[in-house]
Amino acid sequence: MSLRFHEIAESRHRILNPITDDKLNLLGEICHFAPGTRLLDLACGKGELLSRWAADYGVVGVGVDISKVFLDAAGKRAEELGVADRVEFVEADAAAYEDTPESYDVVSCIGATWIGGGLAGTLSLMRRWLRPDGIVLVGECYWTSPPPPEACASLGVAEDSFTSLAGTAERAEAAGFELLEMVLANPDSWDRYAASQWWTISDWLRENPDDPDVPAMRDFLQQARRSHLEYGRDYIGWGVFVLRPL
Repeated sequence: MSLRFHEIAESRHRILNPITDDKLNLLGEICHFAPGTRLLDLACGKGELLSRWAADYGVVGVGVDISKVFLDAAGKRAEELGVADRVEFVEADAAAYEDTPESYDVVSCIGATWIGGGLAGTLSLMRRWLRPDGIVLVGECYWTSPPPPEACASLGVAEDSFTSLAGTAERAEAAGFELLEMVLANPDSWDRYAASQWWTISDWLRENPDDPDVPAMRDFLQQARRSHLEYGRDYIGWGVFVLRPL
């Protein structure tokens, strides 16, 4: 899916993944952030994680994303929460972002492990900026049960893109990280993330009938809806995993 399609489909979202407000708050509580904790959020989307934790815990840091649309929303959210002086948002490819090595207490990438070609590659990127005693927060899909080939085809992912929940922990360990904690989505939060996009896209199609992307966007809506209903709810789980270097 193109970046523009993401920007349209998630235009009404504040959190751009299947985690809920309550579980984002829970994740912050679990991590026990001290005031002044430095956080780098890769593929930060609209910056909700960074701005909310800046407001709630005194975190400071940087969010990086390739979407100017999302970053504009992130800046407005930081101002709304009164934390614009504590956070910075940078328009850049998260995989190519440059910063001082080992300068962050926390590095997060919540649901965008494509930046490193998968979980292992993304963890390698994240380690670059992490202090030796820091933690990473990584959002990743996993298979709740082995998917049939037709599920992978419908969802547009190779079976080995993800693994089981236990296998996800094993992949993290193979990359040099220990699993400390996790906060998992459930089918309801998946629905709120995925299904709410259908209405958003349907409205956009009605409001922009002459846009050249209408045919492709209509196809995307039909495929996304069918794949979620037919396979996504039964086979894909998602969670944020709290990891520490071994």
